[in-house]
Amino acid sequence: MRHKRKTVKLGRSQAHRDALLANQAVSLIEHSRITTTLAKAKAVRPFAEKLVTIGKKNTLHARRLALAYLHHNKGAVKALFDKVAPRAATRQGGYTRIVKLGQRNSDASEMAILEWVDQAVTEPVAAEAVTTTEATAQA
Repeated sequence: MRHKRKTVKLGRSQAHRDALLANQAVSLIEHSRITTTLAKAKAVRPFAEKLVTIGKKNTLHARRLALAYLHHNKGAVKALFDKVAPRAATRQGGYTRIVKLGQRNSDASEMAILEWVDQAVTEPVAAEAVTTTEATAQA
């Protein structure tokens, strides 16, 4: 029986699983949104949220912990401490969201989007503004 066994193994060895979680977390930090399987998204979510909690402390020890967890990816650690953690400064937890997408065509695996809850929203450019600038550029 698996009482109190929370580790989702994902069909991988411990080292492979650690590398997968670190790589997924780096991609989430760099791109603010990743598309992956539902099982992987559910496994990455606690890992990413713990990283944000570490990032909110903003101490040298916290930076070194984050470097160790993210396999010494300095760019991701810098982005975590400079961009992601300050946006989540007032939030008590729940930094990520999982949006289900449905099944993948090839193997019917459940797909999901893992993203930050408070990511910056980019507004689309209005179609009228594009046409007026093109008209003035041609004249």
